[in-house]
Amino acid sequence: MRGVIHDDTRTQVVDDLAIRDPGPGEVQVAIRAAGLCHSDLSVVDGTIPFPSPVVLGHEGAGVVEAVGAGVTHVRPGDHVALSTLANCGTCADCDRGRPTMCRQAIGRPGRPFTRCGGRVYQFASTSAFAEHTVVKAVQAVRIPKDIPLPSAALIGCGVLTGVGAVLNRARVDQGDTVLVVGTGGIGLNVIQGARIAGASRIVAVDANPAKEPAARRFGATDFLTSTDGVKDVLPTGADHAFECVGRVELIRAAIDALDRHGQAVLLGVPPATAEASFVVSAMYLDKSILGCRYGSSRPQRDIARYARMYHEGRLLLDELVTATYPVEDFGKAAADAHAGRVARAVLTF
Repeated sequence: MRGVIHDDTRTQVVDDLAIRDPGPGEVQVAIRAAGLCHSDLSVVDGTIPFPSPVVLGHEGAGVVEAVGAGVTHVRPGDHVALSTLANCGTCADCDRGRPTMCRQAIGRPGRPFTRCGGRVYQFASTSAFAEHTVVKAVQAVRIPKDIPLPSAALIGCGVLTGVGAVLNRARVDQGDTVLVVGTGGIGLNVIQGARIAGASRIVAVDANPAKEPAARRFGATDFLTSTDGVKDVLPTGADHAFECVGRVELIRAAIDALDRHGQAVLLGVPPATAEASFVVSAMYLDKSILGCRYGSSRPQRDIARYARMYHEGRLLLDELVTATYPVEDFGKAAADAHAGRVARAVLTF
């Protein structure tokens, strides 16, 4: 079985992976497409610490091959989008509808793969850069078969994170003003989330001017190449500012761009020990700084919701897939994604 493995010294495509059968409450999925997210690249460059060897990938879609005992909501042949949330479903946070806070879903990597007799870790409870994977049943969400799987793959991370941050965490309201710093895969989904929410002004910022057409296609009303010009467009500041890059100076810029009662939502991932600063006195006008894990999503609800929005023409998916690569071309896909030449690279099997 083919897959992309990182082992602390190199990242390579191998063809000798094996995976166990699904156990009770698990689903085996044949991956057809998987988005290459910067979180995968952050494991490779060490920004996100993770044990190795590990099969990368966490944004995938495919076809159910087999189900374990007790699984009834999907069956072999169903098309599914995968969520990284391997939440337990029974703890206090799950019971409150906050699966992103489930402690069973954080920091507990499994090892369903083997290679050359040794066990291999699973990244983000998913490992979508493999021909086959095994996930908890709660992670497999059935989707209509008419959604192209390369497009559907992007729901499981980019859409859930970006659109979810707008609708679930920030709860942007009609007429609000929104600043989006960074227009990669997450940023574009924040932009379209703000459009869906009815924001009156959506200001996109990206140092790469070539990203303007895509930003406007997804709903940006204004495009800047620097945060220095934000106050020229929004003189009193933004109601909501989303930092989607993961650089501390841009986090500070997002906070400084807030209007009274504004809130900054942090989505980009800087190094684990990074620290950011802000002017404390500026916060007393009811301003907020919000962390956001996985768009504060409830995947079984939200993935179905976004599939409906796609069918209604309200949510763009096909436009997110800017390039597809056979899994053997992982190196080229990673280079293009790192250089910002694509909004989302998608690996296909």
